[in-house]
Amino acid sequence: MEIASTTTPSLNPSVKKWTIASVGAAVVSAVFASLCCLGPLVFALLGIGGAALLVKFEPYRPYFAVLTLLLLAAGFYFTYVPARAPKVAAGADCACEHPKSNKLGKVMLWISSVLVIGFLIFPYIAAHLFG
Repeated sequence: MEIASTTTPSLNPSVKKWTIASVGAAVVSAVFASLCCLGPLVFALLGIGGAALLVKFEPYRPYFAVLTLLLLAAGFYFTYVPARAPKVAAGADCACEHPKSNKLGKVMLWISSVLVIGFLIFPYIAAHLFG
């Protein structure tokens, strides 16, 4: 009886691509969500005028924030939820590889999550910081 070799989810390149893509998209979406408040401040610090046009992004902030949180949730899902392994016949030994931990990916996911939370709460604390 021969058992077909399967790949584990942490070793599957397509799962890693989706994890990286969802985390990257979450960071970009968070930047867009805070663009109306963070953008003019950054441009003012750089001495670039006309940045007040970025305030036009204000009505879209809730949509970008929801998109950001959904993409972050997808990143956590692909990183921490293991795929189901196929059932092996009773009594058969499985010579499958054990999943390897992707520590760098997990660290980057948590760092990007902190950045995203910072971008998302910045518009609310900016008024208190810059009065």
